[in-house]
Amino acid sequence: MDILAKRELNNGFGESLAKAFELVVTPGIFGFFGWLLDHKLGTAPLFTLLFTLSVFGYVSWKLWGSYERQMQAHEGRFRAAHQPANRSERKRNSDGSR
Repeated sequence: MDILAKRELNNGFGESLAKAFELVVTPGIFGFFGWLLDHKLGTAPLFTLLFTLSVFGYVSWKLWGSYERQMQAHEGRFRAAHQPANRSERKRNSDGSR
């Protein structure tokens, strides 16, 4: 495996770990603040659930949007790399001949 492939693989692992951490820890922190507020106001699980589920929904939505943008960029690079170089070659390929 060449150095660029290893670097890309390691970057993928690092990004995945960061996103998983964000998906779990961020709602947990806000859930903890909701728990503190619930105990202060005597409204036990209301703010805990409200904060946790709201933040989890937001983080999920944000990660999904990021995934969609990355896939669109990847598809654009793929299409650009696999398009014929000039018109005559495109016309030949659209006719089914090579």
